[in-house]
Amino acid sequence: MKKITFTVLCALLSLPAAAADVSMAVPGAQTTAGQKVLTFIAKDPPGQRCNGNLQVAAEIANTYRLPIQLLPSSLASGLPAPAVFYGNQLIVAEGKEHNGAASYQIVADVLDLEGVTKQDKSGLLFQDTVRRDFDALKATIRSGGK
Repeated sequence: MKKITFTVLCALLSLPAAAADVSMAVPGAQTTAGQKVLTFIAKDPPGQRCNGNLQVAAEIANTYRLPIQLLPSSLASGLPAPAVFYGNQLIVAEGKEHNGAASYQIVADVLDLEGVTKQDKSGLLFQDTVRRDFDALKATIRSGGK
């Protein structure tokens, strides 16, 4: 049992490391001060995964202190969409890691490994009443509005 647990742990820890192996030229990947930017690239017009990724961006903004940009694929030619990058580091992308569908945990794992500062106080999305409505919105997006 210990062997299986260790194997699963190693596999989970290697996921963010695998994403770190892919680097692409992302527009606006750093601020003028050299701080990495979290970039969400959406398809034109946005699809279901793009909308879900934008919800992840909202959750990340409620937890971490970092610049976040949302780009339509028309402003990121040559890059996969939907996709999420931290600086030039690929986190998820269509046809690659997680096929473009980000989750809060996937992005948070990368940000934690990078030592990104957290907000002093988490935002409204983590209050029970707001969270319930937010989760209902995400469920509607996943179901295609049904």
